[in-house]
Amino acid sequence: MIKYMNQLDVILEEGEWTKNRTGVKTIEIFGMQARYNLQLGFPAITIRKLTWKSMVSELLWFISGSQNLNDLKKIYPYNKFWDPNYEDFVDRYPGHPDHFSENEYRSGYLGYIYGYQWRNFPHRTQRGYALIDQIAEMEHALRNTPDSRRIIVSAWNPGEVTSEAVALPPCHVLFQCRVINGKLHLQMFQRSCDMFLGVPINIASYSLLTYMIAHIMKLEVGTFIHTMASAHIYANHVPQVHEMLRRHPFPPPTLSIVDRGQTELRDFVMSDFELLNYQHHPQLKGDMAV
Repeated sequence: MIKYMNQLDVILEEGEWTKNRTGVKTIEIFGMQARYNLQLGFPAITIRKLTWKSMVSELLWFISGSQNLNDLKKIYPYNKFWDPNYEDFVDRYPGHPDHFSENEYRSGYLGYIYGYQWRNFPHRTQRGYALIDQIAEMEHALRNTPDSRRIIVSAWNPGEVTSEAVALPPCHVLFQCRVINGKLHLQMFQRSCDMFLGVPINIASYSLLTYMIAHIMKLEVGTFIHTMASAHIYANHVPQVHEMLRRHPFPPPTLSIVDRGQTELRDFVMSDFELLNYQHHPQLKGDMAV
């Protein structure tokens, strides 16, 4: 977690105050990167508690391709990550656009979010449009052309990121897999990075995804590379960030995965994962800017 703490330090010391759509000012640096060697341990935040079950359930929900908040609650009922965005989505549109039903807006529908784009990205053909399952394409490519430099999954669809189409446009926009000498490396590009609330979850989520892909492909884990555009701390999170920086980090925990013969990402369930020897400081809370 030293790399994450260093990023917080740099933002506080060198960042600039900026305005944004939420109305809550942020201190920001545009353009940062960190590399996490997953062979040295799982990069769970230790200067406060990682909401482990919520993180895992959200990732499994993305992988399922669901557009519905209720499906996330079925995986883990206490996951509240998306509650504020859903409430904001409904509040913005007490009616509904012509192409959505009132039922969809009132029953957990979130629009064209991450998992939907991962599993149903539109593709123009000579006969019209088809939907691409990018996760299945990624799995196929890793098995058949593991030396490819084209193994990319994108959640950013320019035609489906408007406030009418989705509760929250993707923040982590795309990821790329690369196999080098039997190790799986994964790089994620993130356009908007809430350094206090979101980034520790993003680091853990994509590190877990790297482990999951490596597991089904029978590869070693390599490096998770986190590339960030707008790396920012909200004004109302600055006191919590200062508190975290006063804390001494613990050694990283170890990830354990139950081998049930999983062959694709959809095969994993919550009980497959466990963090071993996870030491952390007390939780720190902060309000989400929506």
